[in-house]
Amino acid sequence: MDRTRELMMRALDDEISASENMELQAMLNANEQLRAEWESLTQVKRTTADLELAKPPDELWEEYMDSVYRRVERGIGWILLSVGAVVVFSYALWQLVRELIGDAMIPWYVKGGAVALLVGIVILAVSVIREKYFVFKDDPYRDVHR
Repeated sequence: MDRTRELMMRALDDEISASENMELQAMLNANEQLRAEWESLTQVKRTTADLELAKPPDELWEEYMDSVYRRVERGIGWILLSVGAVVVFSYALWQLVRELIGDAMIPWYVKGGAVALLVGIVILAVSVIREKYFVFKDDPYRDVHR
């Protein structure tokens, strides 16, 4: 049976030799069940050979390209915004910490509290922005309008 199915597949793919074709025909003539299977396989091949993919409308392609450009532009925008924000906030934080530490009139515990407060704000801001971005990016209802 395995040899018969192998020959059937080779015949369907037009990769069968004349001697193998004669062998397949003999097997099909000897077994009615195999003959019915062969007829079914050839019918499937004929049906699928006649199928053509439908050409999508131009509006669909335009919408697709707009969404690709929008995603690329927004991705680049988010990267540039993040890098710029990190640089500016880091510089501002550094200047503030330097002023706090350099001022001898401010007690050490106030300096430490101020530094902890600023570092906490930066960490929370980055965390919230990152979470909102990833939730927005993966939201399946983002493009649903009421």
